[in-house]
Amino acid sequence: MPGSDDQQRSDFFWPSYVDLMTSLFVVMLVLFVYSFKLFRDREASQRRLLGELKVKAQELEQIQRIRESLRRLEGDYFRYDPQNERYELRVDVQFKAGRDEIQEQYKPALLRAGRLLQERLRAIRTDLPVRYLVIVEGMAARYPQGDPRNQREEQSTYQLSYRRALNLSNFWQQNGLRFGQDRTVELIIGGSGFFGTGRYAGRREGDNKRFLIQIIPKIGKVTTATVR
Repeated sequence: MPGSDDQQRSDFFWPSYVDLMTSLFVVMLVLFVYSFKLFRDREASQRRLLGELKVKAQELEQIQRIRESLRRLEGDYFRYDPQNERYELRVDVQFKAGRDEIQEQYKPALLRAGRLLQERLRAIRTDLPVRYLVIVEGMAARYPQGDPRNQREEQSTYQLSYRRALNLSNFWQQNGLRFGQDRTVELIIGGSGFFGTGRYAGRREGDNKRFLIQIIPKIGKVTTATVR
């Protein structure tokens, strides 16, 4: 009977249709949940990135403020070397050849320079915890070109230039300038001997008997939770 066949097809179609629509609904639901998760993950990632950028901007702002404050060092006792990004003592200290003792005539100016350095570091105000790495570097001048002592004494000049820097640090400490005991300052003593960047050459080789002061700010860790 024709009517019976149509009824059977109808009875078969609707359950299949319902199953198909249910499956499609499940698929759409899964896709929706997956898409929503991707959206939330991306949103969280963008928020983290924005927080990190704000932290970097805050750190950069503090570094710029510190640099501007340190600019006040420039004057009679310190000179800024923009090429090597460091400060050089302008006190024209001259050591006797192969000696590390600081002669008496240079001590008053070196003491005033040390006091100025301490005052400037203490006067810097920032919104973040900052420590300063202060490197006092001693240097040495080479002998004339071709002199065999340049090779023979190359290693010993590292010790010589180090002792010169150490004597400066000890001199400051003896006069109450205790950089290494300040919680905000870490003092490093070094010697570069015949080497190092930014050396004088030619007729000015003798001017390498000097001190270099490098001040490196170390910004405390900032978390995204501190950023508004």
